[in-house]
Amino acid sequence: MKKILCIEGDGVGPELMAHARQTVDSLAKVEWLHGEAGLATFQKTGTTLPDETVALARESDAILFCAVTSPPNIQNYKSAIVSLRKELDLYANLRPFRTLPNVPLPFPSLNFAIVRENTEGMYSGIEKREGDAAYATRVITRKGSERIARFAFEYAKKRGFSKVTIVHKANVLRVTDGLFLEAARAVAAEYSEIACEDALVDSVAMRLVKNPQEFHVIVTTNLFGDILSDESSALIGGLGVAPSGNYGERHALFEPVHGSAPKYAGKDVVNPTGMLLSAAMMLEYIGEAGAAEKLAAAVRACYESGVKTKDVGGEAKTSEMVGKIASLLA
Repeated sequence: MKKILCIEGDGVGPELMAHARQTVDSLAKVEWLHGEAGLATFQKTGTTLPDETVALARESDAILFCAVTSPPNIQNYKSAIVSLRKELDLYANLRPFRTLPNVPLPFPSLNFAIVRENTEGMYSGIEKREGDAAYATRVITRKGSERIARFAFEYAKKRGFSKVTIVHKANVLRVTDGLFLEAARAVAAEYSEIACEDALVDSVAMRLVKNPQEFHVIVTTNLFGDILSDESSALIGGLGVAPSGNYGERHALFEPVHGSAPKYAGKDVVNPTGMLLSAAMMLEYIGEAGAAEKLAAAVRACYESGVKTKDVGGEAKTSEMVGKIASLLA
């Protein structure tokens, strides 16, 4: 039986995790472990990511993570999710974007993915302040660039996508993005059956608004990927519907894209889609492909039935939407 570490996090995290666990248990037999992380953990223990949670993550077959609060005004406060990605070397962040039925959107049929380098770049954590000046070190390595590019091309190959777009800003960041582009192009040469283009990040941001259907798989660096993937979430209904996976050589973590939304905690109003689709990605990862497909299909059928939360034009409460999905799985 696979061991799954659940980390509820802050805000709406505990209620969404409860729904996700119940749904997974209806589809597969897993052993649940529990770990703490986030702002509430920091307030209780003085750290956002206790050593005990990291140890549990290392012994688990997968991690299901909800959202944590990362306030900007607490000194020496480290993001729990960023720290955990680095601890487990979860170098690839995958965010698939697929249009859901019955959601009014300007682009009715989208299916693409963003693959984001997850452990270096502008999120390397190397910052300092000297008086009225502050500095951040952007770290780009050949190893990191090559392996994220290879992940993107392998994903495209597996899922039947015919094009990968390498996103960069090498015309200004000539050394760091120059290395990223050089390494990614070298990997692209190994996949002659997949078309490859490279494009500047600002032009891609515009193209996503105007013609997102042009993209199949986008691969880029940490900060660019973070921004472009949040932009892309708006194309399919918002942050509440977007799932993600974080992959390394030995570990994987799955989480919805949205934040902890503390003002909505306990109100039974948040969209469970991102959390449940992240759980589906987790099920696929642990070898439960049939269960993953069944869950993803039930989520889509729920939208087709018109049962959806307010953020995507419906009136259903979180529990009502989850209940409808459960009935479709029965």
